[in-house]
Amino acid sequence: MGEENNKQQVVGSEYNLDAKWDACLDLGVRRFAYFSLIGGFAGLLLFRSPVTRWASTAFGAGTGIGSAYTECSQIFGGYPGKSTASVSETPITKDGEE
Repeated sequence: MGEENNKQQVVGSEYNLDAKWDACLDLGVRRFAYFSLIGGFAGLLLFRSPVTRWASTAFGAGTGIGSAYTECSQIFGGYPGKSTASVSETPITKDGEE
C-alpha cells in the first residue's frame, strides 16, 4: 500500500508539472499573439512609416513574451522578486581607524 501511495504522488507531481508547462505554453502563445496585434494596431494608428509600424509590432510581441516569462517564472517558483539589500547602520571603517 505504501508503494501505491508513492506511485500516486509521483504520477500526481508529473501531471502537475505537465499542467504547468501546458499553462505556460498557452500563456506565452496567447500573450505573444495578443500583444503583437495590439502593437500592430497601435502602429497603424500612430505611425506612417512601415518600419516604425513593424517596430511597434515587434515591441508588442516582446512585451507579451516578457510578461508571459515573468508569470511562468512565478508559476514554477523561480521568480526571485525584488532584491532586498540589507543595509547596516554602522559605518564601514578600515582597521585601526574609528
